[in-house]
Amino acid sequence: MRMSRMFSRTLHEAPASCETIGYKMLVRAGFIKQLGAGIFDILPLGLRSIRKIENILREEINAIGGQEVQLPVVNPADIWRKTGRYDSIGSEMTRLQDRNDRDLVLAMTHEEAMTELGLFEIDSYKKLPQLVYQIQTKWRDDPRPRAGLIRVREFTMKDSYSFDKDYEGLKKQYDAHYDAYFRIFKRMGLPCIAVASDSGMMGGKVAHEYMYLSDIGEDTIIICEKCGYTANKQVAKFDKGKVGTDAIEKNLETVSTPDTKTIDDLCALLKIKPDETAKAVFFTGIYPGDNEGEKKEKLIVCMIRGDLDVEENKVQNAAKALDMRIATEDEIRKCGMEPGFASIIGAKGEFIALVDDSLEGMKNLCTGANKKDLHYLHASAPRDFTNATITDIAACKSGCKCPKCGENLISSRGVEIGNIFQLGTRYSDSFGLYYQDENGEKKSVVMGSYGIGVGRSLACLAQEYSDDKGLKLPISVAPYQVQLISLLKDNAHADKIYDELVAAGIEVLYDDRNENAGVKFFDSELIGCPIILKIGNKSLKNGVCEVSLRKSLDKQEEIPLDKLTQAVRILVSQCFEALSK
Repeated sequence: MRMSRMFSRTLHEAPASCETIGYKMLVRAGFIKQLGAGIFDILPLGLRSIRKIENILREEINAIGGQEVQLPVVNPADIWRKTGRYDSIGSEMTRLQDRNDRDLVLAMTHEEAMTELGLFEIDSYKKLPQLVYQIQTKWRDDPRPRAGLIRVREFTMKDSYSFDKDYEGLKKQYDAHYDAYFRIFKRMGLPCIAVASDSGMMGGKVAHEYMYLSDIGEDTIIICEKCGYTANKQVAKFDKGKVGTDAIEKNLETVSTPDTKTIDDLCALLKIKPDETAKAVFFTGIYPGDNEGEKKEKLIVCMIRGDLDVEENKVQNAAKALDMRIATEDEIRKCGMEPGFASIIGAKGEFIALVDDSLEGMKNLCTGANKKDLHYLHASAPRDFTNATITDIAACKSGCKCPKCGENLISSRGVEIGNIFQLGTRYSDSFGLYYQDENGEKKSVVMGSYGIGVGRSLACLAQEYSDDKGLKLPISVAPYQVQLISLLKDNAHADKIYDELVAAGIEVLYDDRNENAGVKFFDSELIGCPIILKIGNKSLKNGVCEVSLRKSLDKQEEIPLDKLTQAVRILVSQCFEALSK
């Protein structure tokens, strides 16, 4: 490609809205341009990198048996109604109608559409297993797009879907994706870890996320450096210890506790420790109403040991709520509980009670008596916390004990770049996707879902591979392998070098513009092709070309012109080999 004809242009400064280094460099290097909030144009250089990422995805998913399809972005709403997600997903899903007033959805993901396709294709065990995938546009009306391609509203995703006879088959396909994803990200040069995660709106019981660890990430990852335990904070478990389980169970009694609305105040007054208390935390859960599109609310009461905090994602999942918000004091009092002095003991009204498993078996706890300035002494779980679900709703953080080896856990920020889900039969049961087994018995197809964000991968690569001069993407995803810079008054000799390199199958970005050397060097460092060739009057006279790598610009080598093509081929191979190590 000759830069004199290149469509996009570079910028000396990025717009103030570019809050991360990777975002800034993609904009300045002319890879992307913002069209609207969370909506981006992908320009020629950026699209070349995107296509290379997509080709890596295709090769690796094909290698584990995938077959590529393409499903519509616009879906009939009826297929989303079958799974209940038409009502359970909030305003992030864009709903619309066609000219005949038929309800439609802009697909955020394609589980419904893929299950409907499976319904058409699969009827017998002889058609299983299957693995199909697509690289397709998605739309999610995110209220907080940020960091360029990291969090957008319109995005491209590789999403694959497996269909199996049983859970053993699902596990094989899940494990195949688990390993393939590491190969994919290694080929890109993008470092990542796999962590246990929440299945969220996807459903299913087993899920993993692939995380690029970076301060720009919005996810908190919990890590044990000793045994390797990793999990998203939303689902992370930890050793909570057991306190007071061996004590003698006593009868409840009340104690005056004026002006003690916090655990610290209560402990200071009664001379007790936070882990000898049980506190109440309140949310209001949002649930489907009786009619389509309607919502109803219900109070959620969480009882947890006083030294711990609740993890909202765990609470929402345990309470099976579509969404949650902090409950108001009036909502709490309507159920017979007093804010600041509350517990579920003696509470009345309709509410969902969750008790963290840190309290299970504990005796002689201090907890709220549901009257101002009063607490109970000697509360026991589960004796006094009746009609409640005992489950894990505690938030993990740095310093908590690893659930596997007991070492202190640490936390890190991360960006989710891929995910895999064992969906089970949630979608097949909703659609009536069954097959006949060898004995003629009808059984549900067992499904899995597996995604990788294409644009987000490029954004993370730009974050990982950039410096104060610009991008320095790995050769597997850089738009061009080589940049040839002509500093000659007459480009005839540079044209010949360019033609020879292209004929040898080398991808070359050729700066043949009538610009000064400073401009050309600036753009070269900004775009960041892995291998940089410079040919000037002096080097031409000496019969050599200056060769350097973008990652080490201070190291230059002079290669004879008659050996240049072969030398560049070797450099390209070496750059690819470095990614495989």
